This record gives sequence, structure tokens and C-alpha cells, in this order.
Amino acid sequence: MIRRRASLVLRYLILSDLHSNLHALVAALTAAGGLYDQIVCCGDLVGYGAHPNETVQWATKHLRRIVRGNHDKVAVGIDLPEGYNEVAKASLGWTGRILTAENRRYLEGLPRGPVAHDGFWLMHGSPIDEDLYLVSEGDARGMNRYLPGEINFFGHTHRQGGFAYFGDSLRMLAQTGQGALTHTLQLEPGMQYLINPGSTGQPRDGDARAAFCILDREANQVSFYRTEYDIEGAARSIVDAGLPELLAKRLFLGK
Repeated sequence: MIRRRASLVLRYLILSDLHSNLHALVAALTAAGGLYDQIVCCGDLVGYGAHPNETVQWATKHLRRIVRGNHDKVAVGIDLPEGYNEVAKASLGWTGRILTAENRRYLEGLPRGPVAHDGFWLMHGSPIDEDLYLVSEGDARGMNRYLPGEINFFGHTHRQGGFAYFGDSLRMLAQTGQGALTHTLQLEPGMQYLINPGSTGQPRDGDARAAFCILDREANQVSFYRTEYDIEGAARSIVDAGLPELLAKRLFLGK
């Protein structure tokens, strides 16, 4: 990755919901190679997958900015797994047991969103509640009143896309279509955006490919990407770790 002074940074790789899926992370970084200057993340480094320590270690070295996700909190005991299903609880319990002390401290120190970075904002859930899911237009309606800026990125839903606001009007942003590798959103003046790059490590929008997006400040656009990765390898590592088999099976479905 090219290192530049902050004043010259124009392109940002936006990741979210890596969920300890090292196979997907490596594929996303390879696909994005040469297209970005900095990497930021909307949270949930851990949970579900079999490589929490490797994922956190990578984050400490390469992420310029990150906010905490709900799985990050539960894995280190900041929050309780109340309301989580048994599969999620099992993965978080296992994650908490194998995290190194150094990686645990890193997760404990992650900030709550929204957090500003170079003129845009990062959050995990909604701008008013980091654990609130924004899936439908009904969920997102009125949230623009609480957005801290014009360009905002969020995660948590594992669904690529998001929402665009112009005054009181609202429209949903599309995800990259099945079979396509990318599509681009031109950012328009006078609008507010709440953009989800999709989940890199565990998509749930019906597309099993790893998701991410790139913000280009010079072109004033966001490009959404999907890339194939070694799902079989990721699934095998989950089973080999003794985690619930359902966590491996759902990777193939993108649900």
C-alpha cells in the first residue's frame, strides 16, 4: 500500500464485518490492490470465523480508522450476548477464549461510532444506536436528521448498498449485481449518504462473494465491489476449529 501524507489521500478502501474470515479478507485486499491509499473499517473484526487473532493483528497494522462492532464488544466482555442465537454465542465464546492479550486490548480500545475521518464518517449500526440494524427504507427514514456529515459509512446488516437522502426524500442504493464485479455511485451535491460497503467476511444479501467499496474523493464517487474467495477453505477452517457447522454452511449461501 502506498503511504502518503494525509493531505494527499484521496482513495479509501472501506471494509466492514470481516468476522474473522481471513480467506475473504485476503481476497478483498488482492482485488482492491492499487485502488486505494488508506483502509478504514466499520467494525466487527471478529465473531463467526476461525481466524480472530490473525484478523485483529492485520487490523492493528493496516487500518487507519475503525469503529467497534457488536461482536467486537461481546468477544471481550464489554457487552453480554443477550439476544444472540446459540451459534453466535458459541462462536463468540470460542473467540473470547483464544484471543491473545494484545488483541483483546486492541478490541477493548475500539471507539464507538460515529467517528470522523478525513471529511467522512464511520459507524457500525445507525447514527443513534451502534447496534441498530438499518435494512429497509422504513428503518432508515428520518435517520438523516442524525447523520454527522454528508458521506457516512455503516455496516452491521451484512448487506451492500445503503441509502441516499435529499431533504425529506429517501432512496435505497443498489448492491453490485449477481455476476458483476463492481458498480459506481456518483455522489451528488446537496445529498446525504448512508453507505454500506457490505460484509467482507460474511455477506447476507444473497451474494456469497466478499464485499467492499472504495471512496474516491477526487472523482466524488463510491465504487462497490464483489470478489470471489476460497469459501471452501474458510468453511473448512471453521469446522476444523470445532465451531458450529452452520457457520461454515452459510458462507456458501451468502445468507
